[in-house]
Amino acid sequence: MTATALDTLSAFSSTLTDDERLIRDSVRRFVRERYLPIAAECFDTERFARELIPELAAMGLLGAHIEGYDCAGMGAVAYGLALQELEFGDSALRSFVSVQGALAMHAIWAFGDDEQRERFLPKMAAGELIGCFGLTEPDSGSDPSSMRTHAARDGSDYLLTGSKMWITNAPFADVAIVWAKLDATDSQSITGFIVERGMPGFETPTVHGKLSLRASSTGEIVLDGCRVPERNVLLGKTGLGAPLRCLDQARFGIAWGAVGAAKACFDATIRYAGERKQFGVPIAQKQLVQAELADMATEIVKADALNLHFGRLKERASKLLPEQVALCKRNNVAMALDVARRCRNLLGANGILLEYPVMRHMLNLESVSTYEGTHQIHTLVLGKALTGLPAF
Repeated sequence: MTATALDTLSAFSSTLTDDERLIRDSVRRFVRERYLPIAAECFDTERFARELIPELAAMGLLGAHIEGYDCAGMGAVAYGLALQELEFGDSALRSFVSVQGALAMHAIWAFGDDEQRERFLPKMAAGELIGCFGLTEPDSGSDPSSMRTHAARDGSDYLLTGSKMWITNAPFADVAIVWAKLDATDSQSITGFIVERGMPGFETPTVHGKLSLRASSTGEIVLDGCRVPERNVLLGKTGLGAPLRCLDQARFGIAWGAVGAAKACFDATIRYAGERKQFGVPIAQKQLVQAELADMATEIVKADALNLHFGRLKERASKLLPEQVALCKRNNVAMALDVARRCRNLLGANGILLEYPVMRHMLNLESVSTYEGTHQIHTLVLGKALTGLPAF
């Protein structure tokens, strides 16, 4: 049984519209034909495949969920399916699309004015401008309200000072959405700024030596009195609620993407189990191996059902509760990481080779489990929703 056969087991495809199947199959074909042949090389050399950005844009995958501004306006399920197929290739590929659309573009769309949307979104949808999202800092991860980056008014401009860390796309981004405090003592003063490449005092050094998400371009944002004009201030909403709303959109995509990584591991493992012979028979014929495969298939199908349920709900209600997004992200990433580890075990020593995708996905998922809300933070979000008592 391959990852595709999992659809048969769950009857997942029968619940999709023709357009949703078309989008899924188109992205699936792109990933298998254009990305998988270079996936191991990109991971090994810490290279993001920037040459594929025009093709991602041509498929409407940049800002895919946004209506207007030359964006595709995909429904929630179609969008999720696209990200699932991208992460079947590599978490780095899905991360690029997520950051470009669900974070950078979504921030401008949701909290920018008409002029900002018209100035940036069409070019970002076309892949002509690449965006990143600066919230996390070296000393401010799970508690973003403790950020130190601040903005001081200087005439009609703002001077931004501070640093952001672990920023996907930062090394080559043309546009950075940077969140800073206008008042260092007040988290409600957190405001978004559109920082453009070339503004003095704006640098984006690359983070090297990662053992996870190696095919993703990760960097810092260093702001040294960076002058940002007033026309580049996001005025739709101030306070931490604005960046958290962007993160909810991104986490929704992560919940779908993680299942793609699990399916990639499962697909490679079941093929291997059918070919690898020990004691005279394929190991797929062994009861313990079949038990592992049955357990993993069950969890993948359950995660698909969870995504589909909340995806349809998102289409009806336009957005999900943060607790619902936390539930999806928490469950599906933990499931995918467990599947990757179990698949690595079934592949034995071969599981550590780049020839197979399993170890690559397993290492990537260690980061996916951490970013945009750790498993523990989402546990506390759910705990508060269930009890009404905050444990932060």
